[in-house]
Amino acid sequence: MAKNPKKKKSYFKTWVIVYALLAAITVCIVYCIWAETFDLKDVEHMDERSAVYDMDGKYYSRLKGKENRVIVGLEDVSPNFINALLAREDTRFYKHHGVDPEGIVRAIVRNIIHMHAQQGASTITQQLARNSFPLGGKNLNRKLLEAFMALRIERHYTKKQILELYVNRIYFGPGFYGIETASQAYFGKHAKNLTLGEAAMLSGLIRGPTKFSPFKNMKGALIQRDTVLDRMVELKMISSSKAEAAKNEKIAIVKHPPTPSQDSYAMDTVIRDLGLVLTDEQIDEGGLQIYTTIDPQLQKAAQSAVDNELRKVEQRPGYSHPKKSDYTAEMRAARDKTNYLQGALIALDNRTGGIRAIVGGRDYEDSDYNRALLSPRQVGSTFKPFVYATAFATGLTPSTLVDDSQIRPGDLQGGGNWSPANSDGTYKGLLPAEEGLIQSRNTMSARVGNMAGISAVQTTAEAVGLGKIPAVPAIFLGSFETTVRDLTTAYMVFPNEGLHKQTYIIERVDDSDGNVLYQAPHIVAAQPAILPRISDMVSTVLQKVLDHGTAAGARSMGFTKIAAGKTGTTNEYHDAWFVGYTKSLTCGVWVGLDQPETIMSHGYGSALALPIWVDVMNAASSQRYPATALPTYQPSPSEEPAPIRAIQSAPGNIFRTLRHLFGGDH
Repeated sequence: MAKNPKKKKSYFKTWVIVYALLAAITVCIVYCIWAETFDLKDVEHMDERSAVYDMDGKYYSRLKGKENRVIVGLEDVSPNFINALLAREDTRFYKHHGVDPEGIVRAIVRNIIHMHAQQGASTITQQLARNSFPLGGKNLNRKLLEAFMALRIERHYTKKQILELYVNRIYFGPGFYGIETASQAYFGKHAKNLTLGEAAMLSGLIRGPTKFSPFKNMKGALIQRDTVLDRMVELKMISSSKAEAAKNEKIAIVKHPPTPSQDSYAMDTVIRDLGLVLTDEQIDEGGLQIYTTIDPQLQKAAQSAVDNELRKVEQRPGYSHPKKSDYTAEMRAARDKTNYLQGALIALDNRTGGIRAIVGGRDYEDSDYNRALLSPRQVGSTFKPFVYATAFATGLTPSTLVDDSQIRPGDLQGGGNWSPANSDGTYKGLLPAEEGLIQSRNTMSARVGNMAGISAVQTTAEAVGLGKIPAVPAIFLGSFETTVRDLTTAYMVFPNEGLHKQTYIIERVDDSDGNVLYQAPHIVAAQPAILPRISDMVSTVLQKVLDHGTAAGARSMGFTKIAAGKTGTTNEYHDAWFVGYTKSLTCGVWVGLDQPETIMSHGYGSALALPIWVDVMNAASSQRYPATALPTYQPSPSEEPAPIRAIQSAPGNIFRTLRHLFGGDH
């Protein structure tokens, strides 16, 4: 009996279908199992550079390493962008479950019509899977695994969560990950503030972030923007008139991406201090939120002031050192010390000890050596206020008469042959003690220090944070080294009525989940260093330094705020200093060459450092840093000049002082 060929053919087709179904089921099982091998939490894990915020909690910069990304919630993304994104990448996002069969068919039809791959079929969820997991190259194997990963993602996350993960993960090139970073980089604004035109342009970048970057191809970026807007009209997301308005909208691309100075002296200080409060593992993890004390406006003004004022010094007649403008690329490659005139500065908030601005040199690109932190230099006369504070504590007063005559070998206890002279070469006899500070008289200051005693002066130096200084009379004139940070910190005791506060630049550090890892203990760290009455005495005198003393030039430079301070110049004009303060802000400035040598003839602190200080203190906002009245000392009516307090044990000095009392040796 002959077999029925039709029945045989039908039987064959049935088995083909069965085998095809079995194969399909097998493929589904294999890829489903494969998809389950990936840790789904990886879709949530995104490398993020640790963000640094300024004193107001505003974004300032970020640490190096990791991907350049700032993670934000969907509520912090403009609806304009969300709609533009859905129109461009996945119009049926809320209707499918990770894979969109209708979208696949539509893409195939369009690609056949146009004879090339004009439209992809990947949903937003598939793109999220592709960018979150190592799924392989561009082949069918990867596409299948991508689809099953998308199905798995949809089962575990809501649509809102998927969209939020996507907008934070997507690459917008060059080096910009996530919508917040892209918005800041291209338009200098937060993602929640994107206009319709800006949102459409960013959506258009996703398929070709390098090709259509407005930094390099503004024409191409505008074409992509218009394509997205037209698609939004087609989907009835916006009206034709809104699309037209968005097309005519002026797109302002920032000239330079706002990644404020990752390489700067302020950031160098943040990184150094971060290493003191966190472990290497915590820092390397990334995603930290680092809240600092930096005032970005004052920081910018300080950096400019240091370079601008020293550039003027380089133009003065008789200046003989290499100039910054002559610094070569080969020299710059060393990134260490330089051969041109340098400066360093730190500005501190007296109320907290927070560092508002710090400058470690004129140009971080030339040299990353942070002179404000790392370069101990002789402090010269800037130490004299602490010498007088020590003497005031033993009974000396600002009105006590002190001998300003020449010091001869043996006059000072323990001084041997040391006989310091006044910088102007003159000697004025008996003067009120305060004149020794106001006019920076070396002979008076040495005698005041001698009366207070080396040990007592050392104790004062330690109390204000200057550490253990040498036990020699030369310390009375600042013949020892310390850093700009430490010296300026020490000066804060005066506006704070004797209270010593630790300086800091990191206010708080949170991890990526918002947990506090570190909180600055600056309130606890404040300690009494000098009696309030004594610090008020010194502060009263230091105000006169700016009014008619060695820093009186500040007034002629246009500085009118209530302030106090002290100039400092070291031997042979190697270092020039000025440290001064208002009620709210203390600022210290150092000028010199990295390899100590004479800066220039008559290179006093008042000539080289003071102008920088004036620029910075004038730039300090009066609202943020009010220059209200400083603490003052009111002498009692019974207080009389007491020359005997200034007489030293050396007989020769006693006789000279007596001659002054009776009118001789003027």
